[in-house]
Amino acid sequence: MDRELLKKRIEVAAKKFPADTVIKNGKIIDVFNQEIIEADIAIADGVFAGIGNYEGENIIDAKGKFVSPGFIDGHVHIESAMVTPAEFANVVLPHGVTSVVADPHEIANVNGIDGIKFMIDASENIPLNVFFGLPSCVPATSFENAGASLAAEDLFPLYGNKHVISLGEVMDFPSVFNGEDKMVDKLIDAKKLNKVIDGHAAGVDQNGINVYMAAGIHSDHECTTAEQAKDRLQRGMYVMLREGSASRDLKSLLHAINERNARRCLFVTDDKHLDDLIEEGSIDHNVRVTIQHGLAPITAIQMATLNAAECFGMKNKGAIAPGYDADFLFLDSLESIKINEVFVKGSTVARNGQTVMKYKNDVQPSDSLVNSVQMKEVTVDDLIIELSKDQKANIISIIPNSIVTKHKVQKVDVVNGRFQPSAEEDFLKMAVIERHNNKGNVGLGILHGLGLKSGAIASTFAHDSHNIVAAGTNDNDLLLAINCIKQINGGLVVVDNGSLLASLPLAISGLISNEGFHTVYTNLQKLNDALGFIGFSGNFNPFITLSFMALPVIPEIKLTDIGLFDVQAFKHIPIKAGTPLPNH
Repeated sequence: MDRELLKKRIEVAAKKFPADTVIKNGKIIDVFNQEIIEADIAIADGVFAGIGNYEGENIIDAKGKFVSPGFIDGHVHIESAMVTPAEFANVVLPHGVTSVVADPHEIANVNGIDGIKFMIDASENIPLNVFFGLPSCVPATSFENAGASLAAEDLFPLYGNKHVISLGEVMDFPSVFNGEDKMVDKLIDAKKLNKVIDGHAAGVDQNGINVYMAAGIHSDHECTTAEQAKDRLQRGMYVMLREGSASRDLKSLLHAINERNARRCLFVTDDKHLDDLIEEGSIDHNVRVTIQHGLAPITAIQMATLNAAECFGMKNKGAIAPGYDADFLFLDSLESIKINEVFVKGSTVARNGQTVMKYKNDVQPSDSLVNSVQMKEVTVDDLIIELSKDQKANIISIIPNSIVTKHKVQKVDVVNGRFQPSAEEDFLKMAVIERHNNKGNVGLGILHGLGLKSGAIASTFAHDSHNIVAAGTNDNDLLLAINCIKQINGGLVVVDNGSLLASLPLAISGLISNEGFHTVYTNLQKLNDALGFIGFSGNFNPFITLSFMALPVIPEIKLTDIGLFDVQAFKHIPIKAGTPLPNH
């Protein structure tokens, strides 16, 4: 740290020198004692210097408002908002989020180290504090084809960046359980450098949590039940209470949280679409829901601030206290978490739901990032699923607002020895097409519960390998949707009866738009209108839900570019139930 800055901070704290800014008449939320205190707050060079009676060059009258630390999102994939980090900042800052821990494994699965570097560079010089966890599992498993494969030696040089604070979510539990060298090398590197290791323990039992903790993996955002949360808390884990777009687990998990164990809990959004961030909020929404559930407002705020900071070793974040960064909020109400003004490093960045200026970052993506759809031609013949009328099928069954699926085994409509999608019975055809290295792989499956009455949808946003994922009521529209994705070089599309109804181009890696968030939001609304036109009326987002149908680390059954995948058995299975799988 600069010697003169430190001296100045000491002099301001000691009242020998006036503060840059003093906040007066505020009700300070003390997250340490969980109390409200009334005093002046002195700020010097973007850092809190003291609490007490202070004078300064600039006086901010809080007018009786509550002064809260800035909220921290402990685990987020910025790519899921489908905008650049600067545009993401323009969206979440008005919601009181001043810091995030981002895991860029979405773009890493498409473009490897180049994708990670783009996200880091694109986060520079914006008011949102963006910290990074390096993607630990690219690809997520060996049972699919991603655009990159990252080993420990690939990741190690990036730890030198000051914004990299952790090894991102470790989702390959079998590799940890079996002590595989490639995974152990990543864990050892993070430990040597005193980096936090983040977890991903979907469906992992109590003994599995023992394994993760013994390996130094100390957090999990994949709890879906109160029992799972308690198991993790008992074993010393931090529990991340997630409320995203597809995974809405917060209310279920809050049944396990009380004033005694809340200190080991924090909030995350993980994957949240832009429209949900704009309309519902980010971490501020989690805080509101928690208060409505019955936890004390200051406890909920502590979870959103100090707890998240401590989980990731952010020693200067998460509190209104001397030596802490002056990232804070003015709240009109504790109960409703109505945010009046947002400050980063002592300066106003948002007021009354809007940023005070449009924040930009001019870093441009490389050619490899903007030419990410590299696929062989797909024909109608590639979409045929052969079945006999008396043959039961293995089926992916959607659970609304969850990324977990059910494995159904039953008969479906068959015409001339081929599976026939049925909008009436809600059995659609699903395809995952490899789009990174022209491999020509087309994985096929039967999907139940998506709720389309006609047409098809497709996307290059398909966790985590981000191949093309598509689902439709007929082969012609399914093929058209796939080809439209290729024509726009990645994005989201809705088609019906041979016509493209709506699209959202995602020029960067097929994941992120190079447009402003207002334009992206408008296109998302057009997509939603088109979904209504083809008969979707569910209480979940079909694009978000479909994007997780290709993730083979979330139970029970998913689809990769190689074929159907039984997550619990951790192997591919055929569509025809009860038949052996041919060698690939």
